[in-house]
Amino acid sequence: MPLYEHVFLARQDLAQAQVDALAENATKIITDNGGSIAKTETWGLRSLAYRIAKNRKAHYVALDIDAPAAAIAELERQSNINEDIIRFLTLRVDEHEKGPSAMMRRGEKDRERGPRRDDRGDRSEYRANREEEVE
Repeated sequence: MPLYEHVFLARQDLAQAQVDALAENATKIITDNGGSIAKTETWGLRSLAYRIAKNRKAHYVALDIDAPAAAIAELERQSNINEDIIRFLTLRVDEHEKGPSAMMRRGEKDRERGPRRDDRGDRSEYRANREEEVE
């Protein structure tokens, strides 16, 4: 069966439990139509680049799907009907990404970096080395 990635954006005023219920509903639609969900990722509440239907933020959810085209058509039809989903995108892919997606790795990379740039602390050592270079 073909492989797909499906990402949907849910309204910002929904609780996390309601967003999880939307993901479960999508999973049920796919499994009822002969497909399977390889992975579900919730990317959380994120800011949008521009307002969509008076929403400045949205809950992002990504699904890796292995399903026939009819199941994807039904999922997209149901997503269009649901007023809690403000946008969605389904792409056909050659293979699913192993491990966490780029969005999930991005959060890990930020945590690994340590303190932010404005928390550099004492910079006297840098200034001393810089003065030696100038002389």
